[in-house]
Amino acid sequence: MSALIEAAGLTRVLPAAVPVTLVRDITLTISEREFVAITGPSGSGKSSLLYLLGLLDRPTGGTLSIAGRDTDGLSERERAEIRLATLGFVFQFHFLLPEFTVRENVEIPMRRLGRLGTAAMRERSTGLLEALGLAGHLDKRPDQLSGGQRQRVAVARALANDPPLVLADEPTGSLDSKSSQQVFAILDALVRERGKTVIAVTHDMDMAARIGRRIHLVDGRISEEDQPPSA
Repeated sequence: MSALIEAAGLTRVLPAAVPVTLVRDITLTISEREFVAITGPSGSGKSSLLYLLGLLDRPTGGTLSIAGRDTDGLSERERAEIRLATLGFVFQFHFLLPEFTVRENVEIPMRRLGRLGTAAMRERSTGLLEALGLAGHLDKRPDQLSGGQRQRVAVARALANDPPLVLADEPTGSLDSKSSQQVFAILDALVRERGKTVIAVTHDMDMAARIGRRIHLVDGRISEEDQPPSA
């Protein structure tokens, strides 16, 4: 499989009187159709690494390429274009816009990318939401949905522009066990059935144990990495 992410010596240091190193010398390759868990104790750099891989933060050292494109030296506009076309994001708190309907929230990335007309955006948003079991909720506002339903809307929004890579930061962290299982199953299906690559930061070790590859961080470094045997 082709490499989707290639990082070498990736480092992130916050400038201060006493500089704080969030990510230390991370080197890794993530291929197409991988489901990867990033685990580690609180403050180990899990989310910081995810934000670097998602071009939400800039590294202070090292290199990063996404889908074969070197991201070093790109302008903010170029980085935003890669995020829109290549990356989808799911966060612990879904960050849906309360003034828009469920369908309108899913269409926001499509409108920003500007590749589809109104009818095509409506068709795609409807199809994504229906596939995630939300056919009866298209015109509701986010506050009319349960936490698990809102997170499924967030997944649909992440898929709006059909990105090859989905980044999830504690996607089940605010959900009950039933909703957590549903969201995990959706992320797993993205890899198995849709050929996506999913990278998920999680503190849920039961969830991490079910993911094909685990990268464990301690103090901003990779302390261990494993790939559990297939069931």
